[in-house]
Amino acid sequence: MLENGMSRINWLAYGAILLGLSGCSTCNCLSGIETVPAYRVPREIMGRPRSEMMEISMQRLRQTPPKVYQLAPNDVLGIYIENVLGSAELPPPVNFPEDSSRPPSLGFPVPVREDGTLALPLVEPIQVSGLTLAQATEEIRRAYTVKKRILPEGKDRIIVTLQRPREYRVLVIREESGNGAGGGAAAATATVSTKRGTGATVFLPAYENDLLTALTKTGGLPGVDAENEVLIIRGNFQNGAEQDQMVARLKSCKEPCECDGEFPNASITRVPLRFYPEQVPTFKEEDIILKSGDIVMVQSRDREQFYMGGVLRGAHAIPRDYDLNILQAISIANGQVGAGGSGMMGMGGGGMGGGGGGGMGGSVFPPTRAIVVRKLCNGSTVAIRVNTQKALTDPTQQVLVQPEDLIILQYTISEEIANVLLRAFNINYIFGGGLRN
Repeated sequence: MLENGMSRINWLAYGAILLGLSGCSTCNCLSGIETVPAYRVPREIMGRPRSEMMEISMQRLRQTPPKVYQLAPNDVLGIYIENVLGSAELPPPVNFPEDSSRPPSLGFPVPVREDGTLALPLVEPIQVSGLTLAQATEEIRRAYTVKKRILPEGKDRIIVTLQRPREYRVLVIREESGNGAGGGAAAATATVSTKRGTGATVFLPAYENDLLTALTKTGGLPGVDAENEVLIIRGNFQNGAEQDQMVARLKSCKEPCECDGEFPNASITRVPLRFYPEQVPTFKEEDIILKSGDIVMVQSRDREQFYMGGVLRGAHAIPRDYDLNILQAISIANGQVGAGGSGMMGMGGGGMGGGGGGGMGGSVFPPTRAIVVRKLCNGSTVAIRVNTQKALTDPTQQVLVQPEDLIILQYTISEEIANVLLRAFNINYIFGGGLRN
């Protein structure tokens, strides 16, 4: 009875050989997908190496402060005008700020109003916006001695100090899970990205109200699990629907696809962290200077994943700063790249395969046919056919994995036949040995 069973197994193996010799094309029978060989695909579709990118200079993310502080609305000055704001019998009041980095100031607090003027007793409003403290002191002196002659010229005693510099209220939203924690290879193999989802309101002093300072105060530069750009959103939305439309358009024009960048009710500055040499960012210094009401947004790159199908399964993250080709992607998905051995283990009865794993069923001969289904900017898709065995030495087969790629790993007909024959041989070997014993 056992011999009859072995004969049936051998006939199954022979049937598999006949199926392979029946003329079925391995390009069409296995998937039913019209594919294009990798060597015929244009470079822009194959994916450009990220190793060619440059990091942006941190100097471009901060503003250059003037040599001397210039006054503007919302500054609070300390002003002492003898016999007008203060008495000759009493010393000027001294203010000690909570921030130890700033020196004490003298005088009574007087804010610079929204129109850039000072409202002082007995004189018309004095325009001080854009002036230094020394220049503002002279303007106040002229108002009281030359224009109104309230104080004797040359005998006045006027002190003007900066009591509290103006601040800008900025909202910083950060979606990444951490700032560089677990970066590098660890981030590349992560399959789930947990958003930190923090939103912080920061108050930035004048001449420190730039993008670099806002990021530093909220955790530092974006980590490897963040998008390759930072968004600065400015706008005056009439309702929530307009804002939703803007966000939807913003998410639909991610790289490598481009958008027109026209947002009627908002101004959006995209600041890339890395860029290709011929695509140097064109934003100016005033674009990274933040004002009250601005939103700085660091988006999570959890959608930058590739998906495995066919022999392997699962979703896997794509590294942000270095390249990942199809062989490395299969390895990350616990697939077998190249033969794991000579195949003698499978034929020697020591197991069901030499190096099988990752969902490959213990096969001695690993699958070498891969199809990369890639979305294009125009909404269409292209299926790129890759021979993973040739890709070991042929650069034209080494497709660079892009976000949202679907990689279907399959056996060819000859590999299926070889694995069936070896499994049949193993079973025959085991049962045959049992009969002899």
